[in-house]
Amino acid sequence: MDISFFWFAVGLAALGYFIGDGLKNMNGGTKGSGYRTLIKESDLHYYISLDREALQELLEKNPSAPKIVLKGTTYYPYRQFMDWLSSNEIYKN
Repeated sequence: MDISFFWFAVGLAALGYFIGDGLKNMNGGTKGSGYRTLIKESDLHYYISLDREALQELLEKNPSAPKIVLKGTTYYPYRQFMDWLSSNEIYKN
């Protein structure tokens, strides 16, 4: 009878641990999630409400825009790009 009580206590402790860990991480998924969204250069004008020519001119004048190049395709991290776009960095040139 003592050994079954031991396993019950171990199971209850594990249950408490997993529930507590889940509650601790419940709202953790939203922090920085915008940084994970990558947008192709060809689709970027839809997201920032510019026409293609204006976007191309902006990117040519500011080669320091946050971007990632994978296998020859240029992607822009949405949140970083929007933060960069709203900063004063683009007006320094």
